[in-house]
Amino acid sequence: MLKHLARYDAVLMDDIGHVQQGRDEMEVLFTLLAERYERGSVMLTRNLPFFKWEAIFKDPMTTAAAIDRLVHHSVILVLNVQSYRLKESQRRKADRSKQGAS
Repeated sequence: MLKHLARYDAVLMDDIGHVQQGRDEMEVLFTLLAERYERGSVMLTRNLPFFKWEAIFKDPMTTAAAIDRLVHHSVILVLNVQSYRLKESQRRKADRSKQGAS
């Protein structure tokens, strides 16, 4: 799989660590980040600040190494906006409430 992904200029991972994975899965993620380091772009989203990433990688040293590989030569965008998913969910809930009141 790593050879397959190496063919792409960029790999996009959305909301990593949102679903808790085991240590083995996080080692696979770390291996991917290490393989892509200075060889290809990685774009990822996460709504946790870096200081809370130990919950993702389960180990302080692995966490530090993963963050180091991600932030070196990177552009970090911090978006302080309401989640569009949350906003859409709230809109749908309000629409259902209006329909039920009719």
